[in-house]
Amino acid sequence: MIAHFETEGTETASVGLGSFPQAGIAVIFGASGGIGGALVEAIRATECFERVIALSRSTSPSIDLLDEESLEGAAASAADLGELRLVIDATGFLHDERQEPEKTWRQLDADNLARSFALNVTGPALIMKHVLPRLPRSGKAIFATLSARVGSIGDNRLGGWYSYRASKAALNQLVRTAAVELSRRSPDALCIALHPGTVATALSAPFGASGLKVHSPAAAAQYLLAVVDQLTADANGGFFDWRGQQVPW
Repeated sequence: MIAHFETEGTETASVGLGSFPQAGIAVIFGASGGIGGALVEAIRATECFERVIALSRSTSPSIDLLDEESLEGAAASAADLGELRLVIDATGFLHDERQEPEKTWRQLDADNLARSFALNVTGPALIMKHVLPRLPRSGKAIFATLSARVGSIGDNRLGGWYSYRASKAALNQLVRTAAVELSRRSPDALCIALHPGTVATALSAPFGASGLKVHSPAAAAQYLLAVVDQLTADANGGFFDWRGQQVPW
């Protein structure tokens, strides 16, 4: 099912997660980020899960997207506490003091491309590797990773941002492929990509003057949770924006 719902005037509205079986475990990878932290708070406020586990480089267990052993250990530790019903990968890399989005092909750099792919593709892929086999075999369960509309090939009309666009497009393909395999093992489960919109975080701060609607992290979390709450198994492998509308590949 594709979720379509009205979002005007709901910037501070709370949502429930009643579509998930009770007493499950929710896990947020990347909980130290703006969206990740807001997701942890919003999920805890619903009181729909027995535990909400926040994972980042500074938690125990800690995670490092460049260290598969840390990701495997975190996934195993969470699964030992109960059934994984909602797992969200809220990690993502766009820029830092060393690397900026490319405006032209003249700025393409092999090391920067590899770094973007390591953080936006390989890391999330390894999270999927260790989370998806641990999802319950029956009942609603969701693994969602934060992608980006700029990763849509069909929607690309502006160009630029080569490594970020390409890495998110690759992430989308991994989600789609993993969803096929997941459906054979856990037919009620979903593996999806989510576009949170433009959110007021450090990731988007330098690019906020683009005329796009900017959400607070708290509002973005509410929108994303409203989407996952409404999705059913036939949405497995989909790419949805914060309004619940499908994003073209």
